[in-house]
Parts: sequence; structure tokens; C-alpha cells
Amino acid sequence: MAIPRETIEKIQSVVRIEEVVGDYVSLRKRGANLIGLCYFHKEKTGSFTVSPTKGIYKCFGCGASGNAIKFVMEAEKCSYVDAIKYLGKKYHIEVVERQLTKEEQQRHDDRESMFVVNERANKWFQEQLHNTPEGIAIGLSYFRERGLREDVIRDFHLGYNPNSGNKLAGLLQREGYEEQYILSNVDTQIGTGVCGKTEDGKIYDRFRGRVIFPIYTISGKTVAFAGRILVKNDKTGKYVNSPDSIIYSKSRELYGLFQAKQEIARQDRCYLVEGQMDVISMYQAGIKNVVSSGGTALTENQINLIRRLTSNITLLFDGDKAGENAALKGINKCLKEQMNVKVVLLPKDEDPDSFVRSRNADEVYKYIEENQEDFILFMTKLHQQKNIDNDPQKRSEFIQSVVDSIACIPSAITRQVYIRDTANLLNIEERLLTLEVAKKSNEKQLVKDQQKEDNQEEERTINNLNNPIIIESEPVTSKKYENILQIMIQYGEREIDLIEGEEVTTVGEYILNEFEQDDMMPSDPLQLRFMHEYKQHCHENNFKAEPYFLNHIDQEIADRAAQLISSPYTLSRGFTQKDSPLQTEQNAMLDQARLQDLVYISVLELKYTIIELELEKLKKQLSKISDDWNKIAGILTQQRQLIQMRKQLAQALGRQ
Repeated sequence: MAIPRETIEKIQSVVRIEEVVGDYVSLRKRGANLIGLCYFHKEKTGSFTVSPTKGIYKCFGCGASGNAIKFVMEAEKCSYVDAIKYLGKKYHIEVVERQLTKEEQQRHDDRESMFVVNERANKWFQEQLHNTPEGIAIGLSYFRERGLREDVIRDFHLGYNPNSGNKLAGLLQREGYEEQYILSNVDTQIGTGVCGKTEDGKIYDRFRGRVIFPIYTISGKTVAFAGRILVKNDKTGKYVNSPDSIIYSKSRELYGLFQAKQEIARQDRCYLVEGQMDVISMYQAGIKNVVSSGGTALTENQINLIRRLTSNITLLFDGDKAGENAALKGINKCLKEQMNVKVVLLPKDEDPDSFVRSRNADEVYKYIEENQEDFILFMTKLHQQKNIDNDPQKRSEFIQSVVDSIACIPSAITRQVYIRDTANLLNIEERLLTLEVAKKSNEKQLVKDQQKEDNQEEERTINNLNNPIIIESEPVTSKKYENILQIMIQYGEREIDLIEGEEVTTVGEYILNEFEQDDMMPSDPLQLRFMHEYKQHCHENNFKAEPYFLNHIDQEIADRAAQLISSPYTLSRGFTQKDSPLQTEQNAMLDQARLQDLVYISVLELKYTIIELELEKLKKQLSKISDDWNKIAGILTQQRQLIQMRKQLAQALGRQ
């Protein structure tokens, strides 16, 4: 279901940014604003500012900024819709979503029903662990024997399913839960699978006689369970897991992510381990930015979950052959997703659980810091340990595995850095490694494609030389466009009189007219959307650009608006700091004369920069043409036109 725009606007109208942020951050008054320690990174001196009048926050330490919705999304690591629901609940506004199709509604109902069943089962598992003689004697004793504190057991909502009686199945049936949601259907993937069904039609507890590890989504919904057997049984596996369904896929979830998400974001690093107990033991030791792949090979979907929080990952595996293999498999997958990968292998016969239980947090952190290695160093060390330098075939195979890993890296610059390091470490010619990586990553074809594209672009440019001059923006101009957008948002409705003999116009209308007249609308899609939306609404009665963009239904636009108005202007070369009319949000509004100067010079500066870029392009084109005099003449003509325009702008800016 979708949330109507009217509901979103109603919520935005009552939300107070200081109240929302104040639930997470201790704020104190400083002038018109509030200040505190940033929620998103560690700091000793508060650089996190909240502006109640503008409805935005800005951290001048890490750069985080946005409105109340953005803050909730980042703090809770939730979607836009969930953030709206959160704020609706906080301000007692009912969030009613749009009507779904019959099929959509049925699927939504199935999902919600399955979550309800899981939540009920989760509560019951915990009750059995803490409040029944069997749960205390068997389940709770097991966790205590593993060294877990009571608070940690409750933080992870650990539970127990009794060994006899199919008590959960009986409870769910008595309470009226539909059988299809209690069981599991492989074909439709409807059902939680907390219970199973015998051939004679009897429903039984799937997790009977096991301690329970609930698995949560990143937003905190109970999506599945893992049950560990306590008595060795050759006829059954150590773990039983919830089956895949429309709400759960083992390859798409990470155990412990719900508990770890905020700490991962704060520390900008995630530790990845193999099992549930590894996560819980490290958490208890004070290392809370840790998750587990749930005993399966790391998947792309799992890596992307981590990437939402950090691009830095440390693989922490057992110091045995299986641990080495798991690390090697995980490395390439992480590299493909542009993660910064470190690897730590624990001492032989140790896993994260046993390692942490025998040491305090400081000792664990010290070991990780001293032993975590870049993936190249890790693979090289394995190579040295195997003592295969005297075996050409094995050495070749090893080098090929390193090449395979480097070829996974999307960034060409990063690949080249690793090629150089590898060449030095393994005493191999850098040129040879470069060729092998290029072959593996299909770079030759990519180069050909790029050359073809460049030739086509050059041909298009030459063919258009005799057309009217159309000036397009380049990335280097982006900051200047941002400055102008900032002016439009903050001062767009102010009247100015810049053109002698013409009617007084507003700041926003003047800028739009100048941009459209000279074909200099930005090429950046988001900047262009700002311009188009401003043009669309600026003539409406009582239109105010600042609240309109700050509370925009498109969160990307709202975020960019918050960033713009919370940042100081970039000074024009036409002003000195002493004479500058440019002021931060804490200062008074610009007076009329200074505002007109600001607008006028900012527009001229942008035009001047664009022309300089166009002249540089023409210069490069001339250097590539040697014998086609018609083309040369056309370029020279355009060059003269632009030089004349640049001269006029330079005079207006006082540079001549």
C-alpha cells in the first residue's frame, strides 16, 4: 500500500525536528539553534546542529544532514515509508495507505499473517525458556554454560521449544491461527514453517527440543528461527532453520544485523562471523558491530545489507582449513560489491565464540588490530605457508587466484594499486599482472567500446560546429550550480532590480530567465529537477521555496535542499572576504544591495566558468585535427565567439 501525499504533508506540518532528534540526542540551546553530539559518528565536541526554524539537522563533523524523515531513516535504518509511519505514530496521525489490487492485498495479508505467527511463536519460545521448569533446567542452563549473561540472552530474545507434547502447535491452533501460516508450502512459499505435518495429518513442533535463535529483519520484524539441538543425534542435524518463504530467504538475511546496525554505522565497520553464538559472544564482550551469515556462504544480498551501513568489512573466521576457504570465497564477493575487505584468521582450533570467551574486549580488539590483513597480504601469507615456491604449477595456480580476486574490483584505480602491491610481494612483473587482470575483467573490450564512444562523440561535436552555440554544464561547475540553487531556495521570492528599464523581478525568476536564455540549465538530473520544479511553482500564491523543498515528498530532493541551506556559500573570485555579502544561516538576511550583488556575480561566475570549459574542449579538438581545414575553420570561428563572450564577462566581473 502507498501513503497518500496528503497524509505525508500533514505529518510534515506537525513534525518538530528538535523533538524527533531529541529522542536520540541530548540537545542544548545555542542561539536560535540546538547543538549536541552527533548520533552518526563518535565525537567529543558537539558539532551536530539542529535548526528548529528550518526543520533540518547538520553535522559539521561527518557531514550528515537532512530533515526529520531523513533522520529517522538513518537512525532506525528503515525505509521512507517506515519513517513516515514512525512519525505518524509519534504525532498521533493515522497513516492510511492506498487501496491495493486484489492480488496485492492477498499477498500483503499473507505476509502480515506470517509475521504475526512468527511474533507469537517468538514470544512463546522466550516464555518457555525463562518461565518453565524444563526451559530453565535445559535451555537456560545451556546458555549459561556457554557463558552468556541474562541481559545478553534477553537482548537477542533467545528461547526454547520443549522436547515433548507439540505444545506450540497446540497453542497456535487453540488461538485460531490459520494452518497455512503455521505450516509451510514449498510451491507457494506461504507459511512460516514453525510447525510441520505428518503423513497422517498431525501437526508437530518443528523446533522441538531445541534452543531458539530468532532472526530479525533490519527493521526488527521476526522473519525466521534457527533451532539448535542440545542432545547429540546422528539422525538429525545440529541446526534446524525456518524454510524459505515470501518473507524469508536465508541468503537475504544476516543474523544479528538488527542488534548491530547502529554500532556498525557508528564505527563504520562490520565484523562478519559464521555462527549465531559467535555473534552473541562478541556482542557480550563489547564488540557489537558484528553479524553472521548464518552458517552459509556469504551472498551478494547479504553484502548489500552491510553496504547500506558501511563499506568496510572484516572477515573473522576459524583458524582452520574451512575458515581459510570461507575467507577466500567471501573476499571475491565483497570485492565485487566494492567493499574494503580485511581478513582475520583466529588461532588454530579457535572460533570467535571460544576466542572471545577466554579474553576481554581489549584483548580481542588488540588481536584484531594486529592480525587483520588486506586480502592481498592474507592470500600471500597463505601462499608462503604452503611453501609452494618450488612448484611452478602450484605457484601459477596461486597467482591466478590472486588475479581472479583483483579482477573482481570494479575500480580501475584500485585494481592498479593492488596489481603494484602484488607484483612487489610476489616478485612478478607488474606489466604481466596487468595484462592478466585485463584479460580476466574483459578490460580490452571495455577500452575498445570507450574509444568507439569517444570517436562518435568527437564526430557529433564536429558536425555541430556550425550550429548556434549551446553551452552545457560540466561536473566542475557543479559547485557553482549548487551555490545558485542555495540562493534560489533561501532568497528566491525576494524582489530585485538588476535590469535597467525592465520591471522588478524576483531572484528565482531572474536566475531562471538567465539560464534558459543562454541554454545553461544544469546537466545534473537532480539540479535540473530543482530548476524545473521551481519554475513550475514559483508563480503560485504564497509559494516559499525553502519549506517546499525541505519538506519535499521526494526524500532525495529534501536531503539535497537541507545540505544546500546548511552549507556556507563558496566565495566568488569577484569578492574578498571582507567585502563579501555571503553569510551563513546564523547571520542576518542579506540586505537588498548585497543580495543583488550576490545574484548578479554568481550568475556571471557560472557563465564565465562554462565558457572557459568550452574553450578548453575546442583547444583539445584542434590538437587532434591536422589536415581538415574546414573543420579547423569552424572550430576557430566558435573559439572567437566564446573568447569575445569571456572578455565581456571578465569586464563585468572586474577582471580586466
